[in-house]
Amino acid sequence: MDITILGIESSCDDTSAAVIRNTTLLSNVIASQEVHRKYGGVIPELASRAHQQNIIPVIDTAIKEAGISASEIDGIAFTRGPGLLGSLLVGVSFAKGLALSLDVPMMEINHLQGHIFSHFIDLPDRELPHPRFPFLCLLVSGGHSQIVLVKDYAEMEIIGTTIDDAAGEAFDNCAKVMGLPYPGGPVIDRLAKEGAPQRFKFAKPSVDGLDYSFSGLKTSFLYFLRDEMRDNPDFIEQNKADLCASLQSTIIDTLLNKLVKAAKQYDIDEIAIAGGVSANSGLRNAVAAEGRKRGWNTYLPEFKFTTDNAAMIAITGYFKYQRGEFAPMDIAPVSRIGDFSKTE
Repeated sequence: MDITILGIESSCDDTSAAVIRNTTLLSNVIASQEVHRKYGGVIPELASRAHQQNIIPVIDTAIKEAGISASEIDGIAFTRGPGLLGSLLVGVSFAKGLALSLDVPMMEINHLQGHIFSHFIDLPDRELPHPRFPFLCLLVSGGHSQIVLVKDYAEMEIIGTTIDDAAGEAFDNCAKVMGLPYPGGPVIDRLAKEGAPQRFKFAKPSVDGLDYSFSGLKTSFLYFLRDEMRDNPDFIEQNKADLCASLQSTIIDTLLNKLVKAAKQYDIDEIAIAGGVSANSGLRNAVAAEGRKRGWNTYLPEFKFTTDNAAMIAITGYFKYQRGEFAPMDIAPVSRIGDFSKTE
């Protein structure tokens, strides 16, 4: 029997809805919020207001583009967290109301698990390659940098995480220091292609185990620019491409060193990446090259699944629906990943 799931994602500044039938994506609609660009970062109050404006037309469009009626929906998956509480409330509240009206169950989804399970989405015109269990997933975004051991659809373990800042945060903050527009990660990626990655050296963290740290790199980068600009106020403008290439190379080396270590430690050759930073061309190329060198089977997500999207929420909801893991009506959103274990 076919299972049709509506996914709703509203964890940050993108309102998204998607429809999946079994594992095949029928629609994936995203409304991005341009209002934050002039502030150089997401403003939570503005984000929640924009979600309220966008959520009805986005869901309506997703259902129409899927070519189904609302009565064909078997379950509704929604992002419970982590994320901005005001933004999450909009999605959670709408999911509850719609589930009541359609008399269908709800599935609460961890946003980070959604990124990982985006690797199991198929497109209408083709099946995408799926990692085999167990596999390692390097999950890198603006708020998180983790290595996750994925044992099956219902069991996964975080074996490495950042002890301070995330890789995406390092990209965006260093871009802001250089006067680049928000979001800075894609701009650095574009400029890095024109620069020399070995020209400048920045601090690489030394953290035990499989954990990451990027706060020292940010500080090293800031102090380096400060010292250089004392003698040459135009230093950034004159060396922008090399700065971006060197910064990006340092971040990617840091991410890959721990990923290689984890693959050896757990004897796993199925390696995936996910999250917003997985769209970075330098990281994608480096993971693919490392995979060829070490005999890994590597899985790089489709670009449309690297950003926050409801397709990944819907596919994770599909697996939960199959297991009968439904959410109660009194469920509340959680802003931090640690709150999941406290409330389940």
